Amino acid sequence: MVVYGKRIAEYILLRHSDKITQIYLAKEIDKKQFNAFVKLNIPLFRVDSKKAQAMAKGGNHQGYLLEIPSIVPLEFSTLKAMEFVLVLCGISDVGNIGALFRSAYVLGVDGIVICGMKELKQEGALRASAGAMLDMPFALVYNALDVANELKFAGFKLYGTDLECKDSAVITKGKKALFLGSEGGGLSSKILKKMDANLTISQKRDFDSLNVSTAGAILIDRMINGRF
Repeated sequence: MVVYGKRIAEYILLRHSDKITQIYLAKEIDKKQFNAFVKLNIPLFRVDSKKAQAMAKGGNHQGYLLEIPSIVPLEFSTLKAMEFVLVLCGISDVGNIGALFRSAYVLGVDGIVICGMKELKQEGALRASAGAMLDMPFALVYNALDVANELKFAGFKLYGTDLECKDSAVITKGKKALFLGSEGGGLSSKILKKMDANLTISQKRDFDSLNVSTAGAILIDRMINGRF
């Protein structure tokens, strides 16, 4: 797959240079950085702006495009050995998924399970994650109910998110999983019934609910740092 943009290219060069298979530059870049790319001893091509735009599918490439292999998701069983797992149920926007990868990685989540899709559009999610997706273990499991059942059987306490919830629960020690629902509908009633407790974020003003990636970051921080 092709990833593009200066920031993510710099991140991959610094932390995952072994994944780069081809480099495409559509402008002159810093000499030190150019030499770092050359030292990788992999194909490097100069491309014109038209070619770069086509490769980036109209996105803002900033002159940097890298070809890397697609990320291979982990087996779900691997994540069941972790301590804190984030479960995304029906979230379809790659921008939100990428932002959640970024927040989860920075705040200390151990792994992510993506439910409700058979294939993830990795290019967009990776770009939105600013590269964090390369360092955050994740699995794809279509059925969220199966995930809930298996995590509970593995000793996890399950926390859902519900706008109708009046009082958030106390977060206990031990293995835990936070379930976040889709952008429009939230978690289904079937999933909510599987939860050990539900969490909410109190709002000071009467306004449309928080974006799922913003709400997820707030909840992760509160769960990890004992703010509930």
